[in-house]
Amino acid sequence: MHSTIFRNFVSTAAMVIVSFILIGLAFGVVSRNVFISETRENVMSSSQEVSRMAAAYAQAGDLRSLELRMTLSTVASSTGEHIFISNARGTVVTCSDSVAFCEHIGTVLDGSVVEALPQSGTAAFRGTLGEFYSDPHYTVATALLGNNSTVLGYLFVSKDTRAALDVWKTILPLFILISVVVLFLALVFSYASSRFLAKPLKDMAQTARRFGQGDFSVRVETAGRTDEIGELAEAFNSMADSLEESEEQRREFIANVSHELKTPMTTIAGFADGLLDGTIPPQSQNRYLQIISSETKRLARLVRSMLELSRLQGGDRSVLLQKSFDVSELLRLTLINFADKIEAKHLDVDFQVPEEPMITLGDPDAITQVVYNLLDNAVKFSKEGSQLGLSLWKDNTKAYVSVRNHGQTIPEAEIPRIFDRFHKSDRSRSQDRDGVGLGLYIVKTILTRHGEDIAVTSRQGVTDFVFTLTLKP
Repeated sequence: MHSTIFRNFVSTAAMVIVSFILIGLAFGVVSRNVFISETRENVMSSSQEVSRMAAAYAQAGDLRSLELRMTLSTVASSTGEHIFISNARGTVVTCSDSVAFCEHIGTVLDGSVVEALPQSGTAAFRGTLGEFYSDPHYTVATALLGNNSTVLGYLFVSKDTRAALDVWKTILPLFILISVVVLFLALVFSYASSRFLAKPLKDMAQTARRFGQGDFSVRVETAGRTDEIGELAEAFNSMADSLEESEEQRREFIANVSHELKTPMTTIAGFADGLLDGTIPPQSQNRYLQIISSETKRLARLVRSMLELSRLQGGDRSVLLQKSFDVSELLRLTLINFADKIEAKHLDVDFQVPEEPMITLGDPDAITQVVYNLLDNAVKFSKEGSQLGLSLWKDNTKAYVSVRNHGQTIPEAEIPRIFDRFHKSDRSRSQDRDGVGLGLYIVKTILTRHGEDIAVTSRQGVTDFVFTLTLKP
């Protein structure tokens, strides 16, 4: 896990560093171009402003005017630019320099520069202007025209490009410093966040290893996180709860099966040994053989019930709901199977089922098993001579089936557990010697597979099981 965190951190750090380098290069190039572009715009703007005034002096033949020179000096001082004017042949006649003797006046521009000067409008030069400047300048030359459009001279507005780049060079180190600080903070945050994000994942890995060792009691600390990692941790804990519950149910199931198998097998083995070694006298052998037969059949019922549970739990709900049947007819046919048991206990049947068909969705064989198990319990635990109720009604999209009997009241604490595997309340242990404790669990399993519900109430000796079925549209 630590190596994973380190690899993730190195990967993130490399991405951050590369990103900062690319951003720095882009900033350097773009900012440099911006400063140079701004210099060009400023020089061009100054050239346009000064050219109108210079053209008036040129038309008056007064390019060497002291007033013009002072004006040029003032403008150059405020803009940080250098301004000079040449005649049409390229000889400098005035300059913005404020010194008494200007080194530029009288200088003749290089022939290549003179040839490149425009006959009208402006032209831009970048460099030393034919060695006129010792350092590179950005220069805009504007033709000063007379009334007949003849060239009277040229106005030159220049600015040292180093000045703009000096500003850029001043800002660039500051940007680099800020970038390094931000990069360092980003790396620190990246490492801290990697550890923070990886901690619950590391806990999950350790918890999973504990699960592999059979310990389902450990959980992952969520620390109040509400992000995706927190949701994953909660889902993991929920899975752990389910695994722990499943493990408890598995252990309970094995213990219950062992208990249910142990009693009849002990009885069978004991009586069989008694018959073989002569301990049981011949006149009593038939009675003990009947007990062995009864216990063997009980074992067979237990095995069949467990196989039925396995089949039900592996069923597909969508396939079950593709079938439909008349639940009214199903209740009538199932009740007929209990005619002998009902008559033996002298029960009065309250049968409230509509005569017209009521079509519901589901597997008819499985629902028959539900009704059979509920009726079997109801008859088994009814007081002799009491009333047995079987009712059917519908409401909106659901049909409701009620199986009701009069007998002992189920304790309130037992009701939530009566659908558990192998659960028998005290009253059933004394009366249900043939049961295996899976009847109501099978009922619950079948209805759950169908997406239906079942509820039970037991008050003042009246126990009522009510389950739902979905009506066919």
